[in-house]
Amino acid sequence: MSALGYGILWLLFRVVGQIFLRYRTIGAEHIPPKGGVLLAANHASYADIPLLGCGVARRLAFLGRSNLFPNPVLKWMLRSLGWIPLKTERLDRQAFGEAIKLLKAGKPVVIFPEGTRTPNGKLQPGKPGIGVIVAEAECQVVPVYIGGTYKVLPMGSSRIRLHPVVVTFGEPISFSEDTQTYQGKAFYEHVSRTVMARIAELSHVGQSATPV
Repeated sequence: MSALGYGILWLLFRVVGQIFLRYRTIGAEHIPPKGGVLLAANHASYADIPLLGCGVARRLAFLGRSNLFPNPVLKWMLRSLGWIPLKTERLDRQAFGEAIKLLKAGKPVVIFPEGTRTPNGKLQPGKPGIGVIVAEAECQVVPVYIGGTYKVLPMGSSRIRLHPVVVTFGEPISFSEDTQTYQGKAFYEHVSRTVMARIAELSHVGQSATPV
């Protein structure tokens, strides 16, 4: 999809979010204006992708479950928007390779370290896949907490509810020095634990800033 098409959708979701969900962001200045960076966010709802995307001035690519959208036309549209289909039942080297290639080319990529939506609104343990990407792309990670989307569209629901949404961005995390202490699987798990801990910290910031 062209930059114009992406921009129109970005603006549409931003305006709709502000009008109906009192949408706001905190800490967007932490997102590097250029260069490859991995944004790692909690995952509570199908609404996470558009509401995270419209909070970032840069065009994003998203890693998402490959069987999420069975309709081939819809899948084509989402691919053109930057969706990277990810097979979650195993380590998907093809999808990770695509993400790593984009990061090395200076593009921002979004990953949901939990691997799937939360069934109860609470954070789940992160998976080590994020560590694989960080190790190979040698990129920084910006932790993100998306607050309120579980109330807007929880798992199993098809009805959108009006509830305030706050997206909080944390300071970038660099793991370059940690490679001297951790290797292989230990490094992957260290990255996952560290990122999820930062996301948990940001959840308190977002909750305190959510309008009543």
